[in-house]
Amino acid sequence: MIVLGIDSSCDETAAALVRDGVACLSSVVASQVELHRRFGGVVPEIACRAHVENCPWVVAEALRRADLTLADVDGVAVTNRPGLVNALLVGVTVAKAVALARDLPLVGVDHIVAHIHASFLAAGGGPRFPCVALVVSGGHTSLYVLRSATDHELIGATLDDAAGEAFDKVARLIGLAYPGGPSIEAAAVGGDAAAFPLPRTSPGRGAPGGNTLDFSFSGLKTAVLYRAFGQDARPRQAVLRDPLAPVADIAAGFQEAVVDVLVRTTLRAAKQHGVREIVLGGGVAANTRLRESMRRAGGRRGLRVVIPPRELCTDNAAMVAVSGWFRLRDGERDGLDLDCHPRPVRASRD
Repeated sequence: MIVLGIDSSCDETAAALVRDGVACLSSVVASQVELHRRFGGVVPEIACRAHVENCPWVVAEALRRADLTLADVDGVAVTNRPGLVNALLVGVTVAKAVALARDLPLVGVDHIVAHIHASFLAAGGGPRFPCVALVVSGGHTSLYVLRSATDHELIGATLDDAAGEAFDKVARLIGLAYPGGPSIEAAAVGGDAAAFPLPRTSPGRGAPGGNTLDFSFSGLKTAVLYRAFGQDARPRQAVLRDPLAPVADIAAGFQEAVVDVLVRTTLRAAKQHGVREIVLGGGVAANTRLRESMRRAGGRRGLRVVIPPRELCTDNAAMVAVSGWFRLRDGERDGLDLDCHPRPVRASRD
């Protein structure tokens, strides 16, 4: 079964073709980073207009690279939640048009779950169940326990900023370019994390039954502000004067704090749920320090760690096609009345 995947959930327009949920035949992503860079973040109206322009040619290019036509496609999968609702509408409308024109089955896909399913395209094969999955991106930091490819339970999430959001905010604070993840990673290469120590936030520490698997990064962001610019600093003022420590050390210290919290909490989740495998996905999973730390820490505990290639960690449509393949395989279908949802369907614990 060949599935066409389409994603327009935020600021990347993507299309891909995947065979049987494990073989990526093509993956095309039209990035909007340069459109949004001067604003320091994604502007929804600009993103939507770019999706309208990009979606038709991205689909056509995915077909060309796979040396296929729409006649070879067996089903269409599209992200319909969560995301910028008007951006989602562009991809969903194109997917409906293709499904209607070719009389193909259509399925909507949860973008966060699709990040988990990107692991089925990882070198060495996908995960074995049960496992714990960490999805960490600009909008989400969520932990799931998976009993099968389609049976997942949310067991932990951020209480405030997502990790990727914290990267963007701290990068802007210390004068680094948007997007913050790659900028901080690059700056941290020459830095000394030990020279800029930061607290490791843990919402459940000291709380009754404090085994929570939730995350919190807003306090860490504030700690960077005060340590780098003094106790009287304010975010709008901070970028106007030089920090009290080298930017490289600030970047390294911040990155290390975030990675440490993500790895420790994921390992704790694996222990609590008695699983032997960990899946890592989402845009922040492209961070080299996080990938290496998760593999190393998991290996010390005898855990198999599955991480997709970097290009399949950031937003893409190959993961959407894989996620859609599971639904199509199980006989699930959505109608042409498929709607869009700005928030995850599973916004809280089951």
